[in-house]
Amino acid sequence: MKRVRVGLLGCSGVVGQNYLVRLQHHPWFEVTFLAGGDGSRQRLFGEVVRERGAFGEFSPAIANLPLFGVDDTKEVEERCDLLISCIGERAIAAKWEAFYASKGLIVISNTSAHREVSDVPVIIPEINPDHLGALHLQRERFGTDRGGIVTKPNCTVQSYLTPLFALHTRFRLKRIIVTTLQAVSGAGYPGVSSLDMIDNVIPYIEGEEEKSEREPLKILGSLTQTGIAPLEGVKIAAHCNRVPVLHGHTACVSVEFDTPPDLDEVKEVWRSFRGLPQELNLPSAPHHPICVRDEVNRPQPRLDRETEGGMSVVVGRLRPCPVLDIRFVALTHNVIRGAAGGGILNAELIVKSEFWA
Repeated sequence: MKRVRVGLLGCSGVVGQNYLVRLQHHPWFEVTFLAGGDGSRQRLFGEVVRERGAFGEFSPAIANLPLFGVDDTKEVEERCDLLISCIGERAIAAKWEAFYASKGLIVISNTSAHREVSDVPVIIPEINPDHLGALHLQRERFGTDRGGIVTKPNCTVQSYLTPLFALHTRFRLKRIIVTTLQAVSGAGYPGVSSLDMIDNVIPYIEGEEEKSEREPLKILGSLTQTGIAPLEGVKIAAHCNRVPVLHGHTACVSVEFDTPPDLDEVKEVWRSFRGLPQELNLPSAPHHPICVRDEVNRPQPRLDRETEGGMSVVVGRLRPCPVLDIRFVALTHNVIRGAAGGGILNAELIVKSEFWA
């Protein structure tokens, strides 16, 4: 397989650096272009992250790459087959992601800039790979026969939606109440002040509750001739909190179904669940997308966030719910599955799809 040339827009933050840590030894992808802020233009990536703070070890091939601007369009078109966007500012992300998609490049977006656009898929590959079909609609809109934007969801959605989807296929979701306990790394760098975070829980994260209530319905929705129609008939209430944990988003979930399952059925569904990434043997796909813990005090971020390389959802504390039907606790590594690892898995899925030709 010919290696795919990858460019990264917004490379020096926590998420951008984690993409590079995972890409530098990837069997399919080769990093050929990096874009940072205007102040770092034409400096070497390794120099910049040493000054600002490095979140990983980088090979000389990555460290010695020069930084360009997101507007260096000629360099992008000459050096890249695929782009990954980690641009921090929403308006800038919206502009340049659309621009490069209109030029025929696939853009894997880690940002929220286009998640609400009806013909832009929000992909969790084990759940809705068929939504890649929306790229046909994007290409009509952009007037190109290649390219398009594919987004991943908000990082906290990935902590609980896969186990809910697995149950939805058999028992049909009805009502969901979710309380998230989100790690400080989810706020980026420099993130939340230590004086705010130590000995504290912050019960508000701007925009998170709205995303946690909207995005799952789009992911679970249906591809139509005009776009992706959100799932109807399901209600979600979310409470999102920032907690003093470095990595790992935890979700406490209560669920009501059309057909209530018993607890043994729930565990059987979770343990047997697989998806298209596992069928295709994608390099970043975990063997078990959902890992079930039977201990009464698991999952825990420090003990379980690295399960299957940080790419699995770990579930536990399954028990009856006196208000709805069942309740459980779910955990994912927000920087890996919730960000860089999840985005790379999306890229792998696309490279194996009809939309890469």
